[in-house]
Amino acid sequence: MSEERPEELQAGPGGAGEYPDADRAAVEDEPPPSARVPLSRERVVAAALAYIDDNGLPGLTMRRLGEQLGVEAMALYRYVPSKEDLLDAVVETLVADVRADDVVVDAPQDGWQDFLQRLAHGVRRMALAHPKAFPLVASRPAEAPWLRPPLRSLQVVETFLSGLLQEGFSDAAAIEAYRAYTSFLLGHLLLEVAVHGADVGPLDVLDDQTGEPGTARYPTVAKLREPLSEDRSAVEFEEALEALLDRLSITRNEHLDD
Repeated sequence: MSEERPEELQAGPGGAGEYPDADRAAVEDEPPPSARVPLSRERVVAAALAYIDDNGLPGLTMRRLGEQLGVEAMALYRYVPSKEDLLDAVVETLVADVRADDVVVDAPQDGWQDFLQRLAHGVRRMALAHPKAFPLVASRPAEAPWLRPPLRSLQVVETFLSGLLQEGFSDAAAIEAYRAYTSFLLGHLLLEVAVHGADVGPLDVLDDQTGEPGTARYPTVAKLREPLSEDRSAVEFEEALEALLDRLSITRNEHLDD
């Protein structure tokens, strides 16, 4: 038998080096990848998040994920019962990343403004680290139907509300703050991740386009094209967050006067 191997045995359908070839390993009497690094729920979820980061959410299937891990798709169902369960686990991982962020604190230490700023920056860092996965935070069912993304877990919301109550917010003011804060974060970050290639439906129109079709008919737009295209996401985030905190300070004081 020739020592030359057919190309299809050297790499999977995605191209050479994209994932281990379990079939070739078996032919050559090598241990399969899953034997070298045992599968676990954590490894499957981490691989799914990595796939989404590299390829986007629409292309994720259990078959492709199995190929990436060097196993049959059916082997994954021992660890994730369904794709829906897998996506929920990815969201849990993203939320856990926020809670594990060094800048995020479990309770106010230097005032409620600092507390909310830290949490906001933790959520933004998670979104920028995983822009193509962040829309899942907005679209997957939350632990409770009345929770608002991107603060998706009961534990995070408990920390948020109890922190504000500790800082003198009334129940009503804390609820108003929660609603305004989540609306600000979600709206700003969905716009920002769309620019970074996230599949967010109609927001995809924000993706940068080559060429300037039709701008000759719109002289003001053409003149201002360069400043319009500047990425001011970080500055806008800070300015909007400061404005929100100023608004919440007024809300807090109004409820104290009631």
